[in-house]
This record gives sequence, structure tokens and C-alpha cells, in this order.
Amino acid sequence: MSDSQDYYSILGVPRDATPEQLKKAYRTLALKYHPDRNPDDKEAEEKFKDVNNAYQVLSDPQQRARYDQLGHEAFTHGGGFGGASVDPMDIFSQFFGGGGFGGFDLGDLFGGGGRRRAQNAPVRGDDLLYNLEIDFEDAVFGVQKTITVPHTEQCEHCHGKGTEPGSEKRTCPTCHGSGQQTISQGFFTMSQPCRACRGTGTIIDKPCRDCRGHGVVERKKKIEIRVLPGINTGERLRVSGEGNAGENGGPSGDLYVAIKVRPHEIFRRDGLDIYCDVPIPFTTAALGGKVTVPTVTGPGEITIPPGTQNGTNFRLRGQGMPNINGGSRGDEYVRLLVQVPVNLSSEQKRLLQDFAQQGDESKQNPRIKEFVDRAGRWIRKG
Repeated sequence: MSDSQDYYSILGVPRDATPEQLKKAYRTLALKYHPDRNPDDKEAEEKFKDVNNAYQVLSDPQQRARYDQLGHEAFTHGGGFGGASVDPMDIFSQFFGGGGFGGFDLGDLFGGGGRRRAQNAPVRGDDLLYNLEIDFEDAVFGVQKTITVPHTEQCEHCHGKGTEPGSEKRTCPTCHGSGQQTISQGFFTMSQPCRACRGTGTIIDKPCRDCRGHGVVERKKKIEIRVLPGINTGERLRVSGEGNAGENGGPSGDLYVAIKVRPHEIFRRDGLDIYCDVPIPFTTAALGGKVTVPTVTGPGEITIPPGTQNGTNFRLRGQGMPNINGGSRGDEYVRLLVQVPVNLSSEQKRLLQDFAQQGDESKQNPRIKEFVDRAGRWIRKG
């Protein structure tokens, strides 16, 4: 494929194509240029590879994002699909669920030349997802958690074979080990999974008493999870090999732990920064002073200048969330909420009245004067 060929152009879709549009375009073009439909046609074979290359990248959200940003350069240094180490026939087989529609093998539909995964070949186990809620403090400082995960493990009684010790699987006499049954419908010759062996190609006469022939059993396992400082809601931790057991000696899948951080009663998070509202008396706001404020690492102190207004923000550098990737820590922003006193005594009311009568309102409350000047005709009568 030429470097100038755009993956979107190859599939004939716009750059904002949805996953459904990508699938539809790929299905049409993959069938059109499939080697079994175009024997000895090198041009069709190359187009088939191009179509598979394009779909392999654009169907993966992360690879698509890299491609949209960097183009083919994103895959020219061993960092992606562009290394050409992926077999297009494998992509085709994965997309069509083993190479066919509704259980029928497209290789047979095209004339019997399609590939099929070897029966009883090792199969990787399924990945698992576990949802874990943690406290805000755990996200700040990190935490070690023990979780209990239900998953499948290789059966110890039969060592994953599915048969009772001393017995073996035998080749299915119906499909002769192929796992497929051939069916003729008109001029089409199609195949579907063998009903006798359910597509495995083998028959178990004496299923294992523990796993009933599956080779795996369900278990609950306690797993230690290390949650790093700075983690946020929506992020996932990957625990390699702790998913479901593989089949036929295949490796186990992985466990993904999805994190949700519970809201905090005082702090709010935005990226690496933390926000906190702190109420102060109106006298402190008017006269100034020092105020103790909470931070995630302990009490902090800020100096309030005289005449500080309600809603003023103060920045505490380095008092925010840790960077999970090891970068600089975020900051904390403290917003002051000036409180108006309630339940005043008679003497307090008199003192406030004297204060109001003696002061120069325009100088002591400049924001009120500015507002009146701008909005005068809407608040004056007549």
C-alpha cells in the first residue's frame, strides 16, 4: 500500500465515520476482494490486505486516535499495526466470527479455500472487569486493596483435559475431527459446526467429574490490588493473567479493575487540582488576619488581607493531587465564603448601626457604588 493512501479512503468512509459505518464498509470490501473469490488475482489480493490493514487500525479507538493525529507515521516504527506482522486472513476470520455468517464457513461458500483455526488449538482466556470504589483519601495517598474475584481456573482433577484420569478424548466419528459438517443447499456448499461434538472435533466418553468436561472450574480468588496515588474515576488497573483460564493449554486472560472515587465531603477534584470552600467571619474579611484551612496533607494557613471580598480564591501550590505518571503535583484552591452574622444582640446591632452611619459608603463599598452607577436606571424609581 502506498503511504499516500488514506485508510478512510481505502474503506470509502468519511473521517467521522461511526463504528457501524466502518463495519459495514469493511464487510462489503472484504467479501469483494477475498482471495477465494478472486483466485490468482494479485491486485485483488493487495486490495484485500489494504482493506484489512485499514480496518484493523480504524476499528481500534486508540490506534484510530493515533492515526488521526500522526497518520501513517504512527505505525512506521514498530508501534502499531503498520508493522505488517498481522495476517489479513486472521483479521477477516475474527471479524466474521471464525470466517462465516450464522455458523456457515465463508471459505466453503467461496469454494473451500478459506482457512480455519485448528481444532483444539490453545485459546486465550477471557478478560474480566471488576468495579472498585475507593475513598477520596485512597486516591490521594494510594492504597492496597484485597478483592475477591470470581473466575475460571484450570481443573486440577483432569489438568484441563476435561476427561477422567485414565481416559482420553476420541476423534468425532461424524466430522472426523474437523469440527465441521458440510451441507449442500442448491449450488452452494456450506459448513457449520458439528452437532455431535459441538465443533470441538472430539468426543468425551468419560467427562471429568469436577469440571464436567469443560477443563475449567469456577473459583473465587483473593487478589491484592495496588492503587497508585493520584488515580481518578474512570481509570483502570490491569492485573496480568488473573482473568479466566484459557482452553486447551492457552494462557489466562487479564483482570481489569475499573476505579470509582467516592465524593469527598470537603474537597472537590478537577484534574490534578483540588478545590475547597472555607467560611470566614465578616470581621476577618474586613480587618484581615490568618485563617487555618484544610489540605489533603494536613492543616494549612493563609493570610487574609483587610477588605477581602466574598468568593476570593487563594492558591496553595503543591497541595493538590499527586500525578499518577510521576509529574508535578497539582494545587489547592481555597474559596473564601464571608459569613453574615445572625442572632445579634442589641448592643451588637447598635454598634453596627453606628458603624454604618459613621462610614463613607462609597469608599468602604466600592463594588456597590460601581453597580449602582451601571444599573442606576433599573433600580431607581421614576
